[in-house]
Amino acid sequence: MDLRLKELRYSNHLYQRQLAEYLHCTQQTYSRYETGELQPSLLVMERLAEFYETSVDYIMRLTDDKIPHSRKNKRGS
Repeated sequence: MDLRLKELRYSNHLYQRQLAEYLHCTQQTYSRYETGELQPSLLVMERLAEFYETSVDYIMRLTDDKIPHSRKNKRGS
């Protein structure tokens, strides 16, 4: 799966190490997410979407709309 992880990281002037620290994984694991050698879990994808202030759909290239849609029915409300 071709994710937008590398381009998001580059456009935000970040290093793999910084994202790995944020995700509590090794730099090698994060690198494998970027290359597609390892698929990130849904929890990791959600954390990355939150970090980049975008949606999982955008990261997964299911949409080109970087701004996430607002949720009308959030859990617990």
